[in-house]
Amino acid sequence: MNHTRRYLLALSVHLNTRGFAFVLFESPLAPFDWGTPEIRGSRKHERCLKRIAAIIDQYDPEGLVLQDMSDEGTPRAQRIVKLNAAIIALAKSRDLTVFLYGRGIVLETFFHQHGVTTKQNIAEIIARSIPAFERYLPPPRKPWQSEDSRMGLFDAAALGLVFYQRVNGAQ
Repeated sequence: MNHTRRYLLALSVHLNTRGFAFVLFESPLAPFDWGTPEIRGSRKHERCLKRIAAIIDQYDPEGLVLQDMSDEGTPRAQRIVKLNAAIIALAKSRDLTVFLYGRGIVLETFFHQHGVTTKQNIAEIIARSIPAFERYLPPPRKPWQSEDSRMGLFDAAALGLVFYQRVNGAQ
C-alpha cells in the first residue's frame, strides 16, 4: 500500500535581486497567500531573512520549497546563494522540511506536462491555472528590457507546483 504524505501547507520562496517572492499553497492550484516584497537599502540579507522568518512563524508551513543553487542546480549571484543557504539553515532550525528544485527540473516538469519551455510560457500556464494570479502576469519581455518584478511570483509558484507534482504526485 502506498502511503504518500500529503502536504497541507507549503511555502515556496524565490529569491531575486529586488528581494523575494513567495507563495503559500494549501494544495496545488490553491494559493493561500502570496507576495513580492522588495527589500531595498543596506543589510538586505538580514532583512530578507527576517521577513521570511516572519512568514514561516505566521503560517507554520509543513514544507519549504526553494530553488536549488548547488553546483548541480541553478547558478545564481553569490549574495543570493548565501541567502538561500541561510534560509535553509533557518528552516532546519525549526524542523521544517526543505525541498530544492533547480531551474532545469522546473523547465522539464512544465515541458512534460504542458509542452512549454520559457519562463513567459510557464507564467501564462500558471495564470490560467490559478485565476488569482492572472492580474499579475507581466507582458512578454523584449530583449532590451529587464525582467518584470512580478515574474518572481510566477517563479515561486512554479517551484511550488513542481513540489506538489514530485512529492504528492499529479493531483
